[in-house]
Amino acid sequence: MNDLKDKVVLITGSSTGIGAAAAVAFGQLGARVAVHYNSSQGPAQEVLKAVQATGAQAVLLQGDVMDSAQCQRLVQDTVKAFGRIDILINNAGALVQRVPIEDITDELFDNVVYLNVRSAMVCTAAAVAAMRQQGGGGNIINVTSVAARHGGGAGASLYAGSKGFVSTMTRGLAKELVKDKIRVNAVAPGVITTPFHERFSTPQMLEGFKATIPMNRLGTAEECAGAFVYLASEQMSGYVTGQIIEVNGGQYMP
Repeated sequence: MNDLKDKVVLITGSSTGIGAAAAVAFGQLGARVAVHYNSSQGPAQEVLKAVQATGAQAVLLQGDVMDSAQCQRLVQDTVKAFGRIDILINNAGALVQRVPIEDITDELFDNVVYLNVRSAMVCTAAAVAAMRQQGGGGNIINVTSVAARHGGGAGASLYAGSKGFVSTMTRGLAKELVKDKIRVNAVAPGVITTPFHERFSTPQMLEGFKATIPMNRLGTAEECAGAFVYLASEQMSGYVTGQIIEVNGGQYMP
């Protein structure tokens, strides 16, 4: 497979975890990578070095995806750096806070939905405009979650709902953008050992999650990277759109 060589990919939230692993995987295949971070500058610089160590071109972009104007700027800066954008991976997102339904404030609701949903929509709109202008189609890959299927763990109903929105949006955009030769798919990670769970899940919770996984272990960020590569490759998945790839060790089998 060599059709990803020199393709330009912007990965939001790629300073750590799944986004970082995806950035390195695309670099290994010769893609040109825009590594994005908000506040984790140090880790992002390490990811940038790791991508560049593969021999690939890469740039570091900072921006708060809670701000729609900054979402648009990230796409614009990617195009400025490389002359085009071929692949957008909407990876930025977070649970923000585990809370029961009675404790969900308007502020928390907005933070979760703006981060997980609005940022993906705004980044996608900006990328689609650029892809249409340059011609030749493109590729949007969203990141949803196994929580969108089973509702998430304790205190995660709002997060699960936001990821359910992302999953449904993926299918709708796949229909809307097919005429532009833009494929839209998503990856739904299960319980992956990343800073996400270090922040939001206790060791006891992780043990409980593991007990529900047929493979009897948690996944790694690197084990998610192949799904992004597959969906980005026209050679491998050119007839695939509107689909969600579950990477969860068998925890949920739709």
